[in-house]
Amino acid sequence: MLATLGTLSIVSPARTHHSQGMYDSSTWLTLEGTVRQMNWTFPHASIYLDVQDDQRRAQTWSLGAGNPNAVQDAGVSKEDIRPGDWIKVRCHPLRDGWTGCVLGFVTPMHGDRARGHGVERAWN
Repeated sequence: MLATLGTLSIVSPARTHHSQGMYDSSTWLTLEGTVRQMNWTFPHASIYLDVQDDQRRAQTWSLGAGNPNAVQDAGVSKEDIRPGDWIKVRCHPLRDGWTGCVLGFVTPMHGDRARGHGVERAWN
């Protein structure tokens, strides 16, 4: 009995960490903006994207992705997106209304065909 409880206490935090319940998976949000920062690190790749809101005020969105190996297996290279690049993303927004999403798709709009300009790719 104690061994079972010990195992549950170890598994639960890991499961919670990987929960996507904080995101509204029934909604796709489309954003366009300038990449402020890209992190190609474990456990999750991420992009910080500067976007203008409806009143033309700058907002920085935090966009989470899968681990870099999974993203790379989907055909994305860490060289495809760089700080300063203009990109379009489709993502599931946070339920609480904060400026964060879990990435679904990214389309580089930087003009460099060698780095995938205009090609939408999955990042999940």
